[in-house]
Amino acid sequence: MSAKKNVLIVTDGTETVDSIAASIGGKLSDFKVKITNSQEFEGTDLLPADIFFLGCEKASPESFSYLEDILSHINLASRKCGIFSTNEKAINYLRKITKDCEADMAEPLLSESITRDSLEKWVKTLTAS
Repeated sequence: MSAKKNVLIVTDGTETVDSIAASIGGKLSDFKVKITNSQEFEGTDLLPADIFFLGCEKASPESFSYLEDILSHINLASRKCGIFSTNEKAINYLRKITKDCEADMAEPLLSESITRDSLEKWVKTLTAS
């Protein structure tokens, strides 16, 4: 039996985004999931993560400044990443800050169009081996 893969979900701490993060985490019962607020995020949180998710409600939240810095200086090419938000500007911001880390990016999840089935399909695209 192999060890569970690690998943990290970093949010801006807003109620809506935290709710989406909890829904994502709920779809990952076969994984070891850590959900953290960006204010509590530490760079070492990324090291064990096989898959990571980032979510924020608005573009450029102040609490993401440390995360932005880390992502601009780390190579995560072997890691899968999913970004999610409630608005398009935040999605564009998350695309921008994850570009340099070269993670294997899934299509973003814009929560305006989220359904239980679409969330499950989206999570499966990131967790498929």
